Amino acid sequence: MNIAVFDTHEFERKPLMEACEHANGKHQLSFFEANLNEKTIELAQGSDALAIFVNDTASLPVLERWAAIGGRYIALRAAGYNNVDLQAAKRLGIRVANVPSYSPHAVAEHTIALMLALNRKLIRANTRVRDFNFSLNGLVGFDMSGKTAGIIGTGKIGQITAKILDGFGCKVLCYDAYPNAAFAERYGAQYVDMETLCRQSDIITLHAPLVPETKYLINEERIMQMKRGVMLINTSRGGLVNTKAVINGLKSGQIGYLGLDVYELEQGLFFHDFSDTVLQDDMITRLLSFPNVLITSHQAFLTETALKNIADTTFYNLDCWAAGKETENELTSKFNS
Repeated sequence: MNIAVFDTHEFERKPLMEACEHANGKHQLSFFEANLNEKTIELAQGSDALAIFVNDTASLPVLERWAAIGGRYIALRAAGYNNVDLQAAKRLGIRVANVPSYSPHAVAEHTIALMLALNRKLIRANTRVRDFNFSLNGLVGFDMSGKTAGIIGTGKIGQITAKILDGFGCKVLCYDAYPNAAFAERYGAQYVDMETLCRQSDIITLHAPLVPETKYLINEERIMQMKRGVMLINTSRGGLVNTKAVINGLKSGQIGYLGLDVYELEQGLFFHDFSDTVLQDDMITRLLSFPNVLITSHQAFLTETALKNIADTTFYNLDCWAAGKETENELTSKFNS
C-alpha cells in the first residue's frame, strides 16, 4: 500500500520506518510535515491510505476529497478520533482504525509529573538555583498523602492514574458514564456524581474522550463548584476545558494550580517552533503569564514504548486492510450512524 503520513515529526519517523520494515504487507511511505486539511489532502494523490495524527483534520470536505481521489483507508496514529467525521467516513466507504492503547502508563505518569511539579514548584525552584538563588521563600507545597483526588474518566489511563494516587495515600473519587466496580473495589476508589467530585476534590484530573457530550466538561459552572485553590490537570483532550473559564478561575484564585498537556486551540500550535516569532494566540499567552500554570505541548504519550506501540499497531491495521481483512481496531465498523 502507498501511505501518506501527515503531520510527521522527527521523533516518530524512526519507529514508523522500523514498523514498516517488519510489517507483513509491502508499504511505501510518503512523509509530510503538513497537517491534513482541505488544502493538503491533495498531497495524498496516488495513495491508498492516510496515516494521521492528533491535530490532523479529517472533516467532511477532506473525506469527500479523499474518497474522490480513490482513498479508502485512514489509520490514526493515536487513540482519540474526535478529529475524524466517522459518520461521513462510513457513508463514503472509508475505513478508519485507531491505536486504542499504546502506553496508558506513559500518559498517567506524565499526569502525576505535572501534579508534582506544580505542587512542589519544581520549575521555579530549578530556575532560581540556576541563578544561584537558594532561597526557599514561595516554594511551599503540600503533602499528596491524605488529599482527595478526583478522576474524570476511568479507562486504562484513568485507572493507572488512580493506582498511582492511591499509592501516594490519596482518597480517590471517580466519575465515569460507565463505572467500573471491580476497579473501584481494587483501589478503594469511590464513584460519585460530577458535582460531588468537584466539591470534594483537592486535585482533579481529566481522562475522558472528547465527544459532543464532553465538550467543555470543565466550564464556569463546574469551576465554581470546585474547592477554592483546586489543582486541575488535563492530559486528555483540550476541548474538555473551556480555556476562558479557566483563565477567569485562575485570576480569581478559584483554581490554584493548572497543568495542561493539551489545549483546545493547539492545532497549528503544538508540535511547532514559534520561538522566533510573536505568538498570535492570546489565550495561551495569558495562561503562560500565571506562575501557577504548567503547560507541556501534548507530550504525555512521548516515550519510546508508546512510539513503538503506536507504530506497530498502525502497521498492523494497515496490514489487515492490505490482506482484505478487518482489524479489531476499526472504528467505522463499530460506529452507528
